[in-house]
Amino acid sequence: MSHLARLVLVGIGALSLSAGAQVIEFESGGLQYRTQTKNGVTVMVAPMPLVVREYSVIQVAVSNGALVSWTVKPEDFTFTRQDGAAFRGSAARKVVDSLVDKAGRNDVINLVSTYEQGLYGMNRLRSTNGYETRRQAALAEVSSTRLKAAAAASAIAFVQTKLAPGESTDGAVFFSTAGRPMGSGSLTVRTAGEVFEFRLTE
Repeated sequence: MSHLARLVLVGIGALSLSAGAQVIEFESGGLQYRTQTKNGVTVMVAPMPLVVREYSVIQVAVSNGALVSWTVKPEDFTFTRQDGAAFRGSAARKVVDSLVDKAGRNDVINLVSTYEQGLYGMNRLRSTNGYETRRQAALAEVSSTRLKAAAAASAIAFVQTKLAPGESTDGAVFFSTAGRPMGSGSLTVRTAGEVFEFRLTE
């Protein structure tokens, strides 16, 4: 069980003690998290303090405590800035292709180190098939340092995943904001037959 999944479980416990689908906020690993549970499905999000090429990034974890399987994907996430501009989460393949083609070594290092700082700074969350699992599988298949960096970066991207009851996943959702910081606004997540709403601030 990864650190991120353990943190989701903590959020589930907190939400079970609160009324309805209240958004719970807390800080961990230097990131400000917001978590909400509806019908057994918990979504946790935290804006990441970096821009990679044209992308702003949000760290995401989803845990399925429902009795049925649900599929989650980056396109389920939409960020709307205060000025009304809306950005939908980019498909993982598009993000990976863009980073492999355009990202420099420092971009990749910054992305991986920032993501892992948040992920491993948490000691209460466990993911059954998230970033750690994908990273280990990706790194096992390549030998060169350059390819290892690209593989690690690709493992970070939140991918479409079917979660059986009791399973969870994590990753980074990328929003093509033309290289601008995300800023303040609202994040809407339409998944598992529910709509989750989070207010994000700089």
